[in-house]
Amino acid sequence: MMKQGFAYILVAVQFICLLYFALTGPWIASGWLLLLEVLGILLGIWALLSMRVTRISVLPIPSAGAQLVTHGPYRWIRHPMYAALLLTTLALALDAPSPGRWGAWIVLGVDLVVKLNFEEQLLDKALAGYHAYKANSWRLIPWVY
Repeated sequence: MMKQGFAYILVAVQFICLLYFALTGPWIASGWLLLLEVLGILLGIWALLSMRVTRISVLPIPSAGAQLVTHGPYRWIRHPMYAALLLTTLALALDAPSPGRWGAWIVLGVDLVVKLNFEEQLLDKALAGYHAYKANSWRLIPWVY
């Protein structure tokens, strides 16, 4: 039960940061930043389609009968939906910079890293082969992290 409470806090922080972006500036970046935003959105859509939308949960807790997904963007990135959120909001922070937006982006980044670490601990226990998968994939950014 304590794990579930922590998971809800992580998700709440994530949604508060996203809501902040939605309420404090344009939703569509301009210039070359639009390309960065579109890449983030496309990565997110690709991840959702690869995962199968019916199996998606905002909570970082594996559901009963969860299966390891290693195709689509998951072939290279273990958390492409988190990467997509960071890319999309980075474009928005760069397009309409403010201390609040940069703060929200940093908080979102820290939150997602904590969330993915929490999730990976649970996935290691729940999914056979997850440890080997970790050795052959990147967390968020190929060749970097």
